[in-house]
Amino acid sequence: MSTELSHVVGEHPDLPPPVTEVGVIGWIRHNLFSSTSNIVITVLTLYLLYVIVPPMLNWLFLDAVFSADSRDDCRAIAEAAGDELGACWAFIGKRFEIFVYGFYPAEERWRVNISFVLMIAALIPVLFDNVPNRKQGLWFSLAAPVIICWLLIGGMGLTPVPTDKFGGFMLTLTIGVTGIVGSLPIGIALALGRQSHMPALRMVCVAFIEFIRGVPLITLLFVASTMLNYFLPPGTTFDLLLRVLIMVTLFSSAYIAEVIRGGLQAIPKGQIEAADSMGLKYWQSMRLIILPQALKISIPGIVNTFIGLYKDTTLVIIIGLFDPLGMGRASLADTKWQGLSTEIYVFVAIFFFVSCFSMARYSLYLEKKLHTGH
Repeated sequence: MSTELSHVVGEHPDLPPPVTEVGVIGWIRHNLFSSTSNIVITVLTLYLLYVIVPPMLNWLFLDAVFSADSRDDCRAIAEAAGDELGACWAFIGKRFEIFVYGFYPAEERWRVNISFVLMIAALIPVLFDNVPNRKQGLWFSLAAPVIICWLLIGGMGLTPVPTDKFGGFMLTLTIGVTGIVGSLPIGIALALGRQSHMPALRMVCVAFIEFIRGVPLITLLFVASTMLNYFLPPGTTFDLLLRVLIMVTLFSSAYIAEVIRGGLQAIPKGQIEAADSMGLKYWQSMRLIILPQALKISIPGIVNTFIGLYKDTTLVIIIGLFDPLGMGRASLADTKWQGLSTEIYVFVAIFFFVSCFSMARYSLYLEKKLHTGH
């Protein structure tokens, strides 16, 4: 009698799935070798990785020099080891503090470190709703920008530090975080104003959004750095970094407004009618019903805009502010390190990749958390 008939009907034991359908082998079979085209693409990808990855690893790590006093020392160390000259990371190590703090006074850099810790502490209750004592944390998040500004600029007991000393990754974070935090509420207000039934308000919002979206950011930065002085009274001083922060925030807010407007238009009119039937006023319906849904829909576009803004902070080098790329180019003026621009670009690229990848992963986390389709 066959094994299939050796069990009573309905009492056949559950058998494990085939090995080729589960685990690592199953994943490889279904994702990499599921069809002819998939097999071809997988083989070509593996070949390209074989061609690209080993030389990259050699240059980045195996043949790299991590401790030296000049580029010539890097070359001498590589020749003594019988290796080809890889990356001279000693240059980054020697200039690391310059990359991080810019020209900020060395004896005051503890203020930058504390500001960074406070920024992380302020963002945690905003980004995550399951942290303990979140309500009190949100109050701290509101106060944190004032505290951080006082720490970085000084005054009231702290040594004043002019903003032209800001540079490196510190400057990038200052511009990027300020632009991201400031542009979201302004963008929401512009999106609501563009859909307002008040003609004057709607025209102002439309004119602002279309003007900003029609002008490159670099042009606005030039206006903020040079032409704005012509419209100010003689003798008036307007901090350059503050002008850049305002312009970057306004620029990003126009794009955020369009992203959120798309989310608002995706909301069925029945939602608004239902809110009206419940007796909710305009701001109540927007706060409790419409905006939460619109923002959830707009999460990918909002984060994409934020990532673009964060990367665009490198444009400030054009108007004389020294971001990480500017600090790297200034460091190459030292004859001991000339010719190491590749190391600078790779180092800065890694920093931006980690930052932008983190924002993208948080976006996915937020989408899954707010997904109610299941």
